[in-house]
Amino acid sequence: MAEHRDGQPGEFPFTRGIYPDMYRKRLWTMRQYAGFGTAEESNRRYRYLLSQGITGLSVAFDLPTQLGLDADHPLAAGEVGRVGVAIGSLRDMERLFDGIRLDHVSTSMTINSTASTLLALYVLVADAQGASRAKLSGTIQNDILKEYIARGTYIYPPRPAMRIITDVFAWAGRELPEWNTISISGYHIREAGSTAAQEIAFTLANAIAYIDAALKAGLAIDDFAPRLSFFFNAHNDFLEEVAKFRAARRLYAHLLRDRFHAKDPKSLLLRFHTQTAGSSLQAQQPEVNTVRTTIQAMAAVLGGTQSLHTNAMDEAIGLPTESAATLALRTQQVIAHESGIPAYPDPFGGSYVVEALTDKLEQEARAYIDKIDAMGGALTAIEEGYQQAEIHDAAYRYQQRIETGDQVVVGVNKFTSNDPAKTPIFKIDPEIERQQIDRLRDLRASRAQATVDVALARVEAAAKSADNLMPPILEAAKELATVGEIANALRRVYGEHR
Repeated sequence: MAEHRDGQPGEFPFTRGIYPDMYRKRLWTMRQYAGFGTAEESNRRYRYLLSQGITGLSVAFDLPTQLGLDADHPLAAGEVGRVGVAIGSLRDMERLFDGIRLDHVSTSMTINSTASTLLALYVLVADAQGASRAKLSGTIQNDILKEYIARGTYIYPPRPAMRIITDVFAWAGRELPEWNTISISGYHIREAGSTAAQEIAFTLANAIAYIDAALKAGLAIDDFAPRLSFFFNAHNDFLEEVAKFRAARRLYAHLLRDRFHAKDPKSLLLRFHTQTAGSSLQAQQPEVNTVRTTIQAMAAVLGGTQSLHTNAMDEAIGLPTESAATLALRTQQVIAHESGIPAYPDPFGGSYVVEALTDKLEQEARAYIDKIDAMGGALTAIEEGYQQAEIHDAAYRYQQRIETGDQVVVGVNKFTSNDPAKTPIFKIDPEIERQQIDRLRDLRASRAQATVDVALARVEAAAKSADNLMPPILEAAKELATVGEIANALRRVYGEHR
């Protein structure tokens, strides 16, 4: 039986959970992904959410920040502050975390191509607060491979982008011992239309690529593997999702022990954040999204997540309103404090259905990983379009089932209503873009430009050499170089991926 093979929670291969007591001693971190408009507006939302009981911040950045474009860049027009907060420089980062002690809160930042720069800005704010870098906890997503597969916010070609990531591994390993240097994301792979097995497989194949790159850069497996973390989706198929998390943990533990010969027990632990499925939210009958989110959140908790974000019911319409974000948080709090689930480390242990689904998903995911290995690894497979094609096919098949009615989506193709939705919509003030551009121009006019130019030249020089990129990026950020200027220094060396 799988139950006997997998032992107890906290025992290899950790199918049943990475800790013996799971939530009995400590609940999962409750995050609410938030960020919009200016740094001040987002700061107000963070303070509000902290007052309502979240235990970790989760920062959304706008598209220009993600793509290394300053607010006054022509391609940033119409996007400043729209799907996240606009961060152009250290001054914005200071405003974003004003009054929030960074050594007292765990912060997750969903940022990839410019992750090294945003991490530098975060560390500089903490330094100014007098916080010890050794006490900073949180995560940068820093997962560029899934951008090429599923999401699209890449800047540089894949191979130099991997070099930036391994430089962050090496630097943070010395400077930020409690920081998760990457959150290897299956979430966006699932959002793009993958199956549960593909989500596991393509995520772990990317993890293999990152580990290989770090080993080639001279890092020792047990020096960086304990700080690797993961980010998964929680979708609607409740029992399959519970099994998915179990299968991913078991597969990862075997990979790290048997393939990479990790010796530190912490290297074998697949620690992950979960977000409920944004792609499952419907604009029709948005209140029903609360039910979807509750089912997905319970799957994540029963699957053993370390951290959780619950989507708000109005996110298919726009950015979440304060009341909808609060209800989403309350969903987690009810599960934590009223459901009784946290009293049991592995409530589904021994369930025939869940154990059989776990085995099935592990086998399917392993077959995908073997195929990617045979192609030369995740990077080569991405360059050949393999993962992208598999996801597109899965998404097409799913959409076909919806259109034929074989897959019921409540309120969309069955149980529909003609009553218009009365959900209030959160709107971004269009003046934010002009305000951000004015701030950027004031910053450039007031800083010591010659010093900035020297610092940016050092970033460029480091990119041309084998020197670690993080120290010159920190220096440039401290001298008030903008996110776009630092990205441009790297663009001049690496070019852009097309």
